[in-house]
Amino acid sequence: MDSTQRILSTIAQDIGAGAHQVAAAVTLLDEGATVPFVARYRKEATGGLDDTQLRLLADRLSYLRELETRRASILESIRGQDKLTDDLAAAIHKAETKAELEDIYLPYKPKRRTKAMIARENGLEPLVEAILADRAADPEALAAGFVTEAVPSVKEALTGARDIIAEGLTENAQLLGDLRGWLQKDALVTAKVIDGQQEKGAKFSDYFDHREAWATVPSHRALAMLRGSNEGVLTLDIGPEPEAGAARAEAMVAATLDAGGPGKGNDWLRGVAGWTWRVKLSLSMMLDLLGEMRARAQDEAIRVFARNLKDLLLAAPAGARPTLGLDPGIRTGVKAAVVDATGKLVATETLYPFQPKNDLRGAQAAILGLVQRHGVELIAIGNGTASRETERLVAETLKLLPAGVKAPTKVVVSEAGASVYSASELAAKEFPGLDVSLRGAVSIARRLQDPLAELVKIEPKSIGVGQYQHDVDQHRLSRTLEAVVEDAVNAVGVDLNTASAPLLTHVSGLGASLAEAIVAHRDANGAFGSRKDLLSVPRLGPRAFEQAAGFLRIQGGTEPLDASAVHPEAYDVARRIVSACGRDIRALMGDSAALKKLRAEEFVDDRFGLPTVRDILSELEKPGRDPRPSFKTASFTDGVEEIRDLKPGMVLEGTVTNVAAFGAFVDIGVHQDGLVHVSQLADRFVKDPHEVVKAGDVVKVTVTEVDIPRNRIGLSMRRDGGASAREDRAARGAPAGPKGPGKGPRGPKGPMKAGPKESGTGAFGAALMDAMKRR
Repeated sequence: MDSTQRILSTIAQDIGAGAHQVAAAVTLLDEGATVPFVARYRKEATGGLDDTQLRLLADRLSYLRELETRRASILESIRGQDKLTDDLAAAIHKAETKAELEDIYLPYKPKRRTKAMIARENGLEPLVEAILADRAADPEALAAGFVTEAVPSVKEALTGARDIIAEGLTENAQLLGDLRGWLQKDALVTAKVIDGQQEKGAKFSDYFDHREAWATVPSHRALAMLRGSNEGVLTLDIGPEPEAGAARAEAMVAATLDAGGPGKGNDWLRGVAGWTWRVKLSLSMMLDLLGEMRARAQDEAIRVFARNLKDLLLAAPAGARPTLGLDPGIRTGVKAAVVDATGKLVATETLYPFQPKNDLRGAQAAILGLVQRHGVELIAIGNGTASRETERLVAETLKLLPAGVKAPTKVVVSEAGASVYSASELAAKEFPGLDVSLRGAVSIARRLQDPLAELVKIEPKSIGVGQYQHDVDQHRLSRTLEAVVEDAVNAVGVDLNTASAPLLTHVSGLGASLAEAIVAHRDANGAFGSRKDLLSVPRLGPRAFEQAAGFLRIQGGTEPLDASAVHPEAYDVARRIVSACGRDIRALMGDSAALKKLRAEEFVDDRFGLPTVRDILSELEKPGRDPRPSFKTASFTDGVEEIRDLKPGMVLEGTVTNVAAFGAFVDIGVHQDGLVHVSQLADRFVKDPHEVVKAGDVVKVTVTEVDIPRNRIGLSMRRDGGASAREDRAARGAPAGPKGPGKGPRGPKGPMKAGPKESGTGAFGAALMDAMKRR
C-alpha cells in the first residue's frame, strides 16, 4: 500500500466513511474548494460527507501527510547510513504515529557525542558482550580485564558498560512502546505546592497536595495544574505509583535484558535496569505523558470553545428592527446608540442617571426621545457593570410612554468583546468620528439584531465563551475558531446587498480582499441585481464565484433563485422542476403542497444526483430559510440584582453563557454567572452538558447554594431543584458550601477524589473548584 492509499484508508476509518468518499473530498480540497462548499454542493462526489466530517478529514490529512513526509525522511536517513534492513523498513512502514516513528528512529538518529560513544571508543563494548553472555560471572572480575590508561579503574569500566547498555535501552522501540502503553493506563498525575508559594497561589489551593489518574484527568483540571506549574506555584510529576509502580517499571526494563535469573551478572544488570529507569526513562516518559496530557487537554478545551462559539454565532436574531443599544456605566455614564432596521447608526447620547451626576430625569427624557423619534422596537442592554440598574431605569422609563405607544422590548445582551471591537481598526474605519465608548453601544444594539453579522467583527477569542484559552496552542485555537465562523456564516447565508466586509470575508471562496472589493463595487455601482453581476467585481473570477455564489443571497433581484441557497450551476434543474409544476417560479417557491407531489428521482441527470435534487426541492419549499432558532429572551426577576439578593430555593430565568465539561454557566442578572453542575442539568444521567444546553439558551433554574465571599452561585435545572442532592449531602455529613478561594481553576482535593462522581449539590463544591469565573 503506497502512502496515499494508506492516508485515505486511515482517514476513512477515522471519520466513518469509505475510502472513495475520502479520496473525492481530498481532491476537491486540494483543488481549493472550501469545506462549506464541498459539504453543501458536492454531496454526490463525497457521498454526503458533512462539514464536521470534512473538518476532521482536513485535520487528519494534514497530520498524516506530515507523518508520511517524516517516514520518507527517516527511511532515507537510515538508508544513507547503510543500516536499513527489511525488518526495519517494515517496522517503519507499520508505524501509525509520529511517536512510534521517532522511537524506531532513535538508534539511527544523528546525535552529539554521548557517554556510550566514548565508552565504545575506549573499547568497552566487548565487556558488555561478556557480561551479557555469562550471567554467572562476576562483572567486576570481567571489568578488571578492561582497565587501561583511558579506563583507569574497574569502577569506570563498569560505568562505561552501564552507559552502553542504558543507551540501548533508551533507544529500544519495543520497550519504549510497552512502557508508554502501561503508563497511559496506570500513571498518576501528582501536583504539590512549592514551599513558600501558598499565599501567592491561593487560587490553586486544591492542587497543593493533589493526585489523580493520568488517563482520566479532565481537560480543565489538567490545564489548571499546568497553569499552576507555569506560574511557579506547583510542581507536577507524572509516573507510576511511587513504590509498586516504580518496581514494575524497573522489572519491565530488566526483562528487556532477560535479567530475571540468578547470578552476579543478572544482579548487576538489574541494577543497570533500575538506574536506567530512574535516571533516563522515567524523565523522558514523564515529559512524553506531560506533552500528551497537555495536547489532550488543549484538544478538549478547543473543542468546547468551538462548540460554544458555534452556538453563540447561530443564536436567534431579533431581526431587522430599530434598536437602542445601551452600554451601562456609572461614573462615565450610560452610552446610548440607536440603529435603524438595517443596522445603520442614526443617533447617540450619553446618559448620567447614576452617581455622581444623578441626572435621572435627563436620562429618562433622552431615552423617551430616542424611542419615539426613531420608532425603537428593541432595547439592548449590555450585561456589564450597572446593567441591572440600567435595566431598572429602562423599565421605569418605559412606563412614562404616552398611551397608545407600544413599549419596546428590553433585552440584556452579552457585551463580551464589545470593547475590543470599539477600539479596533475596523470600528475606527466604520465610525471614524464617533467616540470609542459609543461604538460599544452600537455593537450591543447590532448584536441583538443579528448576532452572527456583528460578532464576526470581533476576534473569536474575545467573545468570552472559552476557558483557559490563553493556555492552549494559539495557532490551533485561531484556526479552529476561524473554521467555526466560516461554517456558521455559510450555514446561514449572507445578503449580498447589505452584508459588511467583515461578514463577507467569511463567505466560502472570498476572503478579506475580495470582500472589500465587493463592498467597494456595491458602493460605487449600487446594489447587485443578480448573482452573476459578481463577476464584474475586480479580481473575482469564475473559481471564487463558484465557491461563493450559493451562499450569497439577493432579495428582490432579477433572478428569484438568487434569494435561495440553490447554486447557479443548478438553476437548470430548478427550472425543470418549476416547469414540471406548470407554475411561475415566484408562485411555486414556498408552495410545499405542490412541491411534495414531485419525485426527486425524475430530475436526476448526469451532472446532478439525488442529494442535490432533494436539496433544491427543500430550498424551493422554504427559500432562503434561516437555520437559526426563533428569537426569545430571558426575563430577569425584579428585585434580584446582586448576589446578596439570592436565596436557596429561588426559581429564576436566565441565559446560558458558557458550557464546559463539568456543567453550564447561566446569567441570572446578578453580575456573576451561576453554575449548573452536570449532575444538576437534568433528572437523568448526563455525560455531556451539550446534550442538554447550549450557549444562548434561555433556561429556568433553581438557586441551590450562594457563596457571597467567593462570588459563587450554585444552580439546578432538575425538577426537584436539587433538593434530593442536598438531602443526600446532609445525610453524608458533608459541608454545605462550596470550597476554594477567589476566581480561578479548581479541582478536587486529595488523592484520587473524583468530584464528577458526586451527585446533586454535593457536586456543587467540587464543580466550583473545577470552574473559573466568567471571563
